[in-house]
Amino acid sequence: MKIRRCISGAVFSLGIVLQFACENNLRDVEKISAKKMLVPVDKSIGVEIIYSDSARVKAKLITPELLNFKTEKPYIEMRKGVTVIFYDQNQQETSRVKSDYAIRRERENRVELKRNVVVTNIKGETFKSDELIWDETLKRFFSDKLVIISSKDNVLYGTSFWANEDFSYYEIVQSTGDLRLREQQGF
Repeated sequence: MKIRRCISGAVFSLGIVLQFACENNLRDVEKISAKKMLVPVDKSIGVEIIYSDSARVKAKLITPELLNFKTEKPYIEMRKGVTVIFYDQNQQETSRVKSDYAIRRERENRVELKRNVVVTNIKGETFKSDELIWDETLKRFFSDKLVIISSKDNVLYGTSFWANEDFSYYEIVQSTGDLRLREQQGF
């Protein structure tokens, strides 16, 4: 009986110690979370942004949600996906880029498109990759990730690539795939 009382007393004492230890940890957590710095952010829903140059529309960005972080290095995040449509000088669509996620680094003039990136161009070609970077200054897209380019007759795979903004010209690194050449008349 004495042993049972000693064990019961030890278990009771251990329970009290653990209870106070948990309370101290919770207080520490509350102190740390209270010290968290708030990041100023603007949230916009149902966003459509028109990019123009010399009164001509160059591109249109559409996203269901846009978060504008006003930090030391400001950035815009589109966590619910984005579509960017590019236009030529006659306001005709030349290419369309879609992704599940995008982030625009304000000072770098750079957009990182991630997850299920799909691009279509006026020629009917489709570009697919997990990541695509748009350098707004160079007016180029590039990726160091696997890319798949498909058209009516061909499917190409590459380890990386770059393309101009309308995807009318591109270069693929280490390409493989099914390439069918059509014979042109007059040769």
